[in-house]
Amino acid sequence: MSRINATFQALQQRQQKALIPFITAGDPSLSLTLTLMHALVAGGADVIELGVPFSDPMADGPVIQRASERALAQGVTLREVMGVVSQFRQTNQSTPVVLMGYANPIEAMGVEAFARAAQTAGVDGVLVVDYPPEEAKGLVMLLDKVQIDTIFLLSPTTRESRLREVGQLGRGYLYYVSLNGVTGAANMDLEAVASRVKQIKQFTHLPVGVGFGIRDAASAKRVSAVADAVVIGSRLVQEIQEAGPQAPQRLESLLREIRQAMDENVNKAAS
Repeated sequence: MSRINATFQALQQRQQKALIPFITAGDPSLSLTLTLMHALVAGGADVIELGVPFSDPMADGPVIQRASERALAQGVTLREVMGVVSQFRQTNQSTPVVLMGYANPIEAMGVEAFARAAQTAGVDGVLVVDYPPEEAKGLVMLLDKVQIDTIFLLSPTTRESRLREVGQLGRGYLYYVSLNGVTGAANMDLEAVASRVKQIKQFTHLPVGVGFGIRDAASAKRVSAVADAVVIGSRLVQEIQEAGPQAPQRLESLLREIRQAMDENVNKAAS
């Protein structure tokens, strides 16, 4: 069983929902990225999504775009990102790490070489924004061989035929983008999200995480009532930019607040 599957299974037994924070590797530095990953775990992260910096992050809003630019300005590469994961694994063998990024760096390395390197580093999942399912079957097969989950994005406009295909091809969990637009957008319609998550679950046995538009404990609590996982990214990246050296403490505190709010749903259901 993969670390991701084991994590969701344990959460389900405790009737909890997964908290999945996203940060960009190398922003503001690779050394601080490692410290931030441990801070996220201390704050209650169940899975960490680690963004691989890319020069044309088309699905990301300005906050994460700037984070990628800062990392790239330091020469951060895909191999160095996996090096951070390897360092993280020296002291943490339980928290799943998902690499989130774009196809170009993977293609430049070579898909087979990437799969081997990711396995060696201790990566648990890969989410490639611009690999549609019909073009990702080869990647899924290679990652399956090294027991790495391939995670797919779904949007409000995803057709039923695509839901069925992704439901079969996806591994680990599915990431539902709750808004049409880029990361950091706002104005989430919770009723629409709940309806969409219910529809997605007709086509898959995988947990469904929801991201985009979640910026605080209150919004995370609302989403966790209708989804299996809450993904939060732009707010954390913004905190890193503003907090400087105090970013690890700031993120740990913020995540702890979010984790507590999400668990209030569990406590309410149990009472």
